[in-house]
Amino acid sequence: MPNQPAPATVPIVKVSPRGAARLKSGHVWVYRSDIVSSDSALPGSVIRVTDHRGKPLGTALYSSSSQIAIRMISSETIADFTALLGQRIANAIAYRQPLVRDTEGYRVVFSEADFLPGLIVDRYNDILSLQILTQAMDIDSVRLTVLAELTARLRPASIMERVDPRVRELETLPARASGLLQGEKSSTTFAMNGIQFRYDALEGQKTGAFLDQRENYSASAQYAKGDALDVFCYQGGFALHLAPRCAHVTGIDSSRAALEVAEQNAALNRDESPLEIEWIEANAFDLLKDYSSSSRRYDTIVLDPPAFAKSKRDLDAALRGYKELNLRALKMLRPGGILISCSCSYHVSQTNFLEMLADAALDARRTLRLIEVRGQAKDHPVLLNVPETAYLKCIIAHVS
Repeated sequence: MPNQPAPATVPIVKVSPRGAARLKSGHVWVYRSDIVSSDSALPGSVIRVTDHRGKPLGTALYSSSSQIAIRMISSETIADFTALLGQRIANAIAYRQPLVRDTEGYRVVFSEADFLPGLIVDRYNDILSLQILTQAMDIDSVRLTVLAELTARLRPASIMERVDPRVRELETLPARASGLLQGEKSSTTFAMNGIQFRYDALEGQKTGAFLDQRENYSASAQYAKGDALDVFCYQGGFALHLAPRCAHVTGIDSSRAALEVAEQNAALNRDESPLEIEWIEANAFDLLKDYSSSSRRYDTIVLDPPAFAKSKRDLDAALRGYKELNLRALKMLRPGGILISCSCSYHVSQTNFLEMLADAALDARRTLRLIEVRGQAKDHPVLLNVPETAYLKCIIAHVS
């Protein structure tokens, strides 16, 4: 699909009463099934949205392929999307200035939550990593504007694009490899909560690290103690934060590459304090089963698995998986122990997750007292009327 700018005459897309009601409730998405007519809107074009009677509802970005066909950018008529784009990036940066503390790694732009649907930008010290997830943000003129605004306002050494091939396929965008868009530097180190981390722009998941857990790492360290187990440790985010407070930490992950980076991260911090961390490559479910059967005991256990529910259809299976993990962890915790249990599955609500934990505690014959019920870091803002922007759950509980 060619990268075409929006036409001079802004197309009008009419939506059904259900689609209009969704927008009037404060949501910003309209699904393709709720489009009445699309007035020959081009892929990625800026469009005017009306209800089925023609009453204006605002301005949006259009996708010709995604099931989310319309992503609203304003309830008003927007004459100059390029100017709006620059202002929204400036606003996103300004929003974080009073909120982001003690870190060189944080999210700069969070798609719909920063009113820039389809654009993700993360900062790792002097490198910016971006993802483009919609047709509109992939148009050449839009990409150039984003790069120019980020360069002028943040002055990074390099800007890297991390490509999600599946998203590009769903949006019928041409295949593109991850790589440098600007500059020559592709690796750096960054500090987060006083701990050093290695960053390679072409490695790792997402844009390279799980910055949404940053505040949960710090909060968990306040309560950690004794022998700690970090399950699905990835590159050591929780383990490295727990280690200064614990006698010994074991990190488990199925990815050898992630564990190699975790050990490099540990080495970066050993000059500051000795870190007793053991890294184990293993399937978490299998290892927890073995450890539980052999009566291994811990004072602190972290569970931070990948998303188990990619869609609503996966919800029941996801809850069973979460329950199995938490049940085994609860049986392995000593009385007075600390459980830190996370889910990044949007389709698993906080209510679902807490009910699952309550059931697991009953089956394990343990009592849980909630210390903190947490979400994603403040640089990943939540729009109250767009529940999809709230996805991360982190429960810190005392076990007796």
